Amino acid sequence: QVQLVESGGGLVQAGGSLRLSCAASGRTFSASAMDWFRQAPGKEREFVAAISWSGISTHYADSVKGQFTISRDNAKNTVYLQMNSLKPEDTAVYYCAARNTGVLNTTPKYMYWGQGTQVTVSS
Repeated sequence: QVQLVESGGGLVQAGGSLRLSCAASGRTFSASAMDWFRQAPGKEREFVAAISWSGISTHYADSVKGQFTISRDNAKNTVYLQMNSLKPEDTAVYYCAARNTGVLNTTPKYMYWGQGTQVTVSS
């Protein structure tokens, strides 16, 4: 069993930055590709970014390319999402999720989800 706990959310002004963390328990973390998703009020959950088990491969939604950076530290069982130049439309609950595979070139299946962390960007 793996538990995922997100942190680092909060209230920030437009143009500011936040770094989200997702701490994982369990020995399978380093073997799993990890994703970040977000869900804004009244909208469906959407994919934000993904990183392979090694950290070598990453993938981003077009809406955050060049703005967000996903990374991981397997020694700390943690995946990060660095968010820069934040905009009001980035306001959402951000979730991390663990895939059932370590690579990004397969159809993802998510085994575990965190509880989410709120990010609010004021204009």
